[in-house]
Amino acid sequence: MDDILDILWFKVVAVVQYLSDFMDYILTPLTPLGPALIILILVTFTIVFTKKFSSMYTTKRYRELKKDFTHWQKLREEAMAVEDYKKGKAMAKNIDSAHLNKAYYDYFFEGFLNNILTNYLPVLIMAAYVNEAFKSARLMKNYGREYIFKFNTPGGETILVGALLWFVLSFLLVHLVWIIVRSQFKKFIKKKNPES
Repeated sequence: MDDILDILWFKVVAVVQYLSDFMDYILTPLTPLGPALIILILVTFTIVFTKKFSSMYTTKRYRELKKDFTHWQKLREEAMAVEDYKKGKAMAKNIDSAHLNKAYYDYFFEGFLNNILTNYLPVLIMAAYVNEAFKSARLMKNYGREYIFKFNTPGGETILVGALLWFVLSFLLVHLVWIIVRSQFKKFIKKKNPES
């Protein structure tokens, strides 16, 4: 069994190395832009990809669980709307314990797994690539320095910003810009069509 797992692991490592080499090949023409801009481009691409991928991909089970949860939630709301409050509360409690709690937790867990696949995994994979592709030795070889940015504090201390920190900062920056642009776009659409 260990031999099979070793063989499988070596194949996985080979595929990861091939993909890393492919990414290096694709990014080679961007080398003159510098590591900071390349990482910013990778972050932007990753965020656009995750937004598009998460809007397009949901599992069949997730859609079924959402439908099931919505059904039991509506039944519970109808039970609470009954004129006799105590009877409605008792019916809602029965619905909660019999079906709604299980439907909610199944729906929540499936949504969580869906988010891991569509949102978090691509970001973590890209962060791992950036960490490997822009490590200090490679930065020194390609750009003549071991860091992305260098800041001097008023006390004379030098702060070096590495690839992974710049990836995280770029990720936050691109998300902030995304939120601002989206809100401004919504305001523009609302001004253009005031009746909606």
